[in-house]
Amino acid sequence: MKFRTEDKIILKAEDLDGYLTEKDLSDIDLLKRMYDDTMKHFEPLEEGKVIENFDRMGKELQRIVAENPNLKVYPFVADSADQAEASRLISKLRDLDTCHEEFVYYSQRAYEMLFKLAYTQPAESKKGHIVVKTPVNNPCQNYAVHKIPDIDEKIGNSVMCVMLRGALLPSIIMSKEIEEYSSEKYVTPFALFKINRDDTKHEDDMEYILNLKKSFFDLHELDGKDWIFADPMNATGGSLVTVVKYLQAQGIKPKSIKFFNVISALKGSLRVIRALPNCTCYTLWLDPVLNSKAYIMPGLGDAGDRLNGCDKKESPRNIIRLIADYGASISTLYHNQLMKIEQTVLD
Repeated sequence: MKFRTEDKIILKAEDLDGYLTEKDLSDIDLLKRMYDDTMKHFEPLEEGKVIENFDRMGKELQRIVAENPNLKVYPFVADSADQAEASRLISKLRDLDTCHEEFVYYSQRAYEMLFKLAYTQPAESKKGHIVVKTPVNNPCQNYAVHKIPDIDEKIGNSVMCVMLRGALLPSIIMSKEIEEYSSEKYVTPFALFKINRDDTKHEDDMEYILNLKKSFFDLHELDGKDWIFADPMNATGGSLVTVVKYLQAQGIKPKSIKFFNVISALKGSLRVIRALPNCTCYTLWLDPVLNSKAYIMPGLGDAGDRLNGCDKKESPRNIIRLIADYGASISTLYHNQLMKIEQTVLD
């Protein structure tokens, strides 16, 4: 890691690749060759051949995941009905015709599924109870009792670590899931990190830039906590590794790290679990390769823009304007989370 100025920290792609093993590089190369062969059948589309090739790649990805217990891929551990649901959901997120509102809806669904994968599977033997006051008050006030998994020990020490911008809404969704499952309605603290990659560069010489001046976090609030990162896509792993390595360099240590993605690239996933041995990656779908610009293939485009809309180059939005653009429905649904973020930024 290299310090360019007092306020910016940079991690280079070559530093990330240094964490990969020879076997990792061999597996990554195998999937690249398989995907290159598949692309030969895209134009014109030879559907049968493409399906056959994707099945072959899927088997190789499943093998690699089985060899790496810190990498949890939803279809590889779910039952057949849940596998089908994940596949249908990802197909909607990938689709060019999926509009912004639908993209937000399916992203919310994806993070609900990922939360259950990490915290409620397999089914917990210990149960908690929710006692709900209902609108029925005749002949007396009515209540209902519902059993849920008791996961307070898993979630009660959590901090949401947000890698702006595309990670903001997924992080809010994960915090809301924690609040809903907590017996004490625990609302996570938030740590907000302004980090981006230099998109003028290519995958093999990419730089990841953490801007401390535009980040908002309390180091002491992070020490010894369970760090949760939620980013719709993990292409290279560079942003996560940059943030975590910076925090560790300040003497701040997590109790655990969980990284939640809707789609991950194989290379990014392997980089993360090699660079951060105490990190577990949870992904709804694992894609085989990156292109030369470090975009996931087949991927789903720029998830941040599809979630948040595009910024104007001359007037990029700050976090408050970004939240305002989510609209009343999001602001109402995630009121407690947005209040925590507001406190983090303004205080």
